[in-house]
Amino acid sequence: MPTPAHPRHRGRRRTHTFLATAAGLATVAALAAALPAQAHDDRDDHGGHGRPGRYQDVQLLSFNDLHGNLEPPSGSSGRVTELQSDGTTKTVDAGGVEYLATHLRQARAGHPYSITAAGGDMVGASPLISGLFHDEPTIEALNGLDLDVTSVGNHEFDEGAKELARLQNGGCHPTDGCYDKKKKFTGADFPYLAANVLNEKTDKPILKPYWVWKKKDVKVGFIGVTLENTPGIVSAEGVRGLKFKDEVETINKYAKELQRQGVQSIVALIHEGGFPASSSYNYDCDSSGAGAGISGPIVDIAKNVTPAVDALVTGHTHNAYVCTIDDPAGKPRMVTSAASFGRLYTDTTLTYDRVTGDIARTAVKSANRVVTRTVPKAADMTQLISKWNTLAAPIGNRPVGYISGDIANTGTESPMGDLIADAQLAHGRELDPKTSLALMNPGGVRAGLTYAASGAEGDGVVTYAEGFTVQPFANTVNLQDLTGAQLIQVLKEQVSGANAAAPKILQPSAGLTYTLDLTKSGADRVVTDSIRLNGAAIDPAATYRVASNSFLAGGGDGFTTLGQGTNPLVGADDLTALANYLTANSSAGNPIAPPAADRITIVR
Repeated sequence: MPTPAHPRHRGRRRTHTFLATAAGLATVAALAAALPAQAHDDRDDHGGHGRPGRYQDVQLLSFNDLHGNLEPPSGSSGRVTELQSDGTTKTVDAGGVEYLATHLRQARAGHPYSITAAGGDMVGASPLISGLFHDEPTIEALNGLDLDVTSVGNHEFDEGAKELARLQNGGCHPTDGCYDKKKKFTGADFPYLAANVLNEKTDKPILKPYWVWKKKDVKVGFIGVTLENTPGIVSAEGVRGLKFKDEVETINKYAKELQRQGVQSIVALIHEGGFPASSSYNYDCDSSGAGAGISGPIVDIAKNVTPAVDALVTGHTHNAYVCTIDDPAGKPRMVTSAASFGRLYTDTTLTYDRVTGDIARTAVKSANRVVTRTVPKAADMTQLISKWNTLAAPIGNRPVGYISGDIANTGTESPMGDLIADAQLAHGRELDPKTSLALMNPGGVRAGLTYAASGAEGDGVVTYAEGFTVQPFANTVNLQDLTGAQLIQVLKEQVSGANAAAPKILQPSAGLTYTLDLTKSGADRVVTDSIRLNGAAIDPAATYRVASNSFLAGGGDGFTTLGQGTNPLVGADDLTALANYLTANSSAGNPIAPPAADRITIVR
């Protein structure tokens, strides 16, 4: 199907001068040191004379997994690790769209052929400033950032396909109405691409599968997909009526279609990713051979996507990497990811060959750049944040509890995860005193709680907005009955089946303890004889009342046994459960201490 040009032409006026920022080292992965014999030439855009040269540099700026983080993220979510020349590392504060806008605008200066693309999860699991308003503020910010195109991610389906269509096309929310009385929400200026997300009834993509960027005689096609397993990590309601196809098959299909239309330069935007060998954003992923420093799903995808695709912009795992991975023809191809939350962007040079219409792959180079907070804030983003914060303040600034120190969201078992599980256990017992335990999925814990004040609330005060950042999904707390045998099976599903390669360790409420032996493999990593509830062994034949969020209770994250519980009861939303727990169990004079995170004994 032909794809029209961008829905609204934006002739960017690049008036900013380029400023080198103190971002430290930035590893540049280059496929070769030099171009073919012909030099790059963009004289036609610089007032020169004569015909343009054969080669044209096209700048591709990309990022992924913003998750509505308009304001600078706090704690570890707002820092990146940087490898130094002497082998040591340091952390750098990063992120915030006021700074991201400045960095992108500075990067574009002097690059008339510049495209900005994203790899999905722009919205969803967002802080209160965006999530409270169904992520309209983030779409407005992305419009202001001059984003050209993005793939969908799994979180674009948190509120279902109809809400995603509204974010694309505009209009007021069907329940909450219009937030800005002066201006109707107009939707995204950029296309969302969903090539592998089909309507079950029509068997056609729910949004555009691809989009073509054009400037003069230069054309670059973009194909956007999300991970095929999106239904396994999104609530059933969010993906109702949809089916998700294989990423590789879909990309290869539409690459052929683009080529039939005369588009030879192609970039895939893939909301699936990998796991680099280092947490440093500027680690040399190719130090011991192409792609040797990365593992995970993106490796197999990259090895099988047609050589017609010239570069892969990826995401989902929230990791940072710039790697080359050989395509099916054995030729290196750039694969990038810019971590998450707007802390990095990737700067890639694609050299377009006007004779072939293709990218000269041997000249592609790329590097991740830090969105430092040492540059001036973009005034338009400051104004946007101020507008939405004013609307959110009456709700967000309300204190809900007190803590005596940082409650971190780090580690296999995190203090924040334990606190949420305890809150859900308490809420479960309000619904049914027979509630035995609670389990929380780690992916649902989006941040920790920071002791230092983020505003005028004072140190140790937890506001509703801070709680919202931790738990933004609006899942309900559900109760169901499981046998002891089923409960044991649930714990084993953390490290087996769908979770064998990348374990998902549930966060347990107080009283549930066991040993996780990581020297073993598969389900054996959960030591059955060690599982105790309040000191007593689990009775396989007994019935246990289990609290979890609605996502887990529906069998999400590969916990199929949790979807087989009986006698269900639906409670309040999970954020309400957390806020009520903090209010009931803390005060200014007696704050909650961070949980010790010692319920799971880990053997390595």
